[in-house]
Amino acid sequence: MSESPVHLAGRRSREAAVAHDKQAWLDNFSDDAIVEDPIGPSHFDPEGTGHRGKEAIARFYDMAIAPSELTFNFEKTYQCGNEEANVGHIVIRAAGYEVTAEGVFTYRVNDEGKIEALRAYWELDKATASARKV
Repeated sequence: MSESPVHLAGRRSREAAVAHDKQAWLDNFSDDAIVEDPIGPSHFDPEGTGHRGKEAIARFYDMAIAPSELTFNFEKTYQCGNEEANVGHIVIRAAGYEVTAEGVFTYRVNDEGKIEALRAYWELDKATASARKV
């Protein structure tokens, strides 16, 4: 896989999330970035408009990443310019449950290699249905 700026930024994002390194995760984003994970309404984003800007992204981190143990399993990666799409699934362990979110996970970076958009295409109902007690 190419060591392109978008690939490196995506890898840094995942590594910081797994390591629970909030500051490293936030430092990887541009100031006006948006996180949509999942895209559309969810319990993290009832209006479905995404989390825009570092303050909102920090709140998302506290709600979604901080209390979770994450495992990223991407089977395919497609790079196009300053964007990358990863096909696979994320295993999320929190509050005694394990959930699998299958989908497409995308990153877009700016010219400085900072993430401008992290978007996750996964279906909330299917992920919820996968929940099992651990």
